[in-house]
Amino acid sequence: MSEVILISITGKDRKGLNERFTNILAQHSVNILDIGQSVIHEHISLGILAEIPNSKDFSSIFKDMLFEGHNMGLKVDIESISPDAYEKWVHAQGKERRIITLLGRTLSAQQISAVSSVIAENQLNIDGITRLTGRISLKTPQKNPRACVQMAVSGNPVNILDMRKRFMEISQETGIDISFHVDNIYRKNRKLVVFDMDSTLIQAEVIVELAKLAGVGEQVDHITESAMRGEIDFKESFRQRVALLKGIPEEQLQGLPKKLPLTDGADLVAKTLKGLGYKLGILSGGFSFVGEYLKDQLGFDYVYANELDIKDGVVTGEVVGEIVDGEKKAQLLRHLAQKEKISLEQTIAVGDGANDLPMIGIAGLGVAFNAKPIVRQEASNAISSVGLDGLLYLLGIHDREITEDVI
Repeated sequence: MSEVILISITGKDRKGLNERFTNILAQHSVNILDIGQSVIHEHISLGILAEIPNSKDFSSIFKDMLFEGHNMGLKVDIESISPDAYEKWVHAQGKERRIITLLGRTLSAQQISAVSSVIAENQLNIDGITRLTGRISLKTPQKNPRACVQMAVSGNPVNILDMRKRFMEISQETGIDISFHVDNIYRKNRKLVVFDMDSTLIQAEVIVELAKLAGVGEQVDHITESAMRGEIDFKESFRQRVALLKGIPEEQLQGLPKKLPLTDGADLVAKTLKGLGYKLGILSGGFSFVGEYLKDQLGFDYVYANELDIKDGVVTGEVVGEIVDGEKKAQLLRHLAQKEKISLEQTIAVGDGANDLPMIGIAGLGVAFNAKPIVRQEASNAISSVGLDGLLYLLGIHDREITEDVI
């Protein structure tokens, strides 16, 4: 009769450790049912769940494993697992899984404890924790430190809306970003990433910069505030603001894109994702002459934005074609997914404003970046504590896999 045992090996890591212990099991034709290992600061934790075909071999295996552990200075624990306990474990594998990402300049025990409490309250189990950022030197601190860990959890949350609310509260109180999304086949099979432009890819609002050129900054600000209060919709407010830009000479537009500062991490994100084969797009309520410049500079594949109407070398105060608002961004995302022959689940959308919510909502992974409160409340994934390169960690990319030679 067979027997199931759980072997736990802990202590200082060394070469050949796995070979020596699995060789003992091999001598008794043991079947490996599960195996897992982690190493932190040269100390290993190795777990092996095994089936011994002949239970009479248990005592021999037990003795040999303990003896090998003693020789290597390791602690070895061996526990017999009952058939019922094993079958319960097997049938639990169909549980829903999620990835919870903690991202900040540093991570403290308080922050991890607070997140772990919410996970426990929702009766979820933490199956694994992975550090995605590199090792941190205490002698020579980084200029812009980043710390990120991902937790793989399983189970069905008691109240997912409350869970999201609690994570947002912890984020605001402790200064870290907490994102969570379902772990499915699409998580590692994303193909297309679209970004808002103003205040996402660049640290500016282009219409504000144009208003300064036209000397109508206060009027544009007044219309913007009215739109934010809900007194007029985006399209109407956009038309009113663009009308105030009438008369700007076209040559003044040409030098503007070069003066607009990129968001921290934007070039790194573009370089890394392009290197991994992603398609990149800009879906913006801003203006195409800036979008086209960024497309060329960052190596993007698509850009959709509003085109200023220009006649006789002067801005007319109107736009050419349909205004790109929130609903249009969602339509464009669907269009690009169809063009690339992928599902929406394989897309990622990143933005900061309310007009980004429609595309964030339908994307497989929607991310609020340095977003307004209303956007953060709606999005399950947010980045505020670090630059745009924080997106790479949400995708599960480790520091060592991130392209260093940025554009």
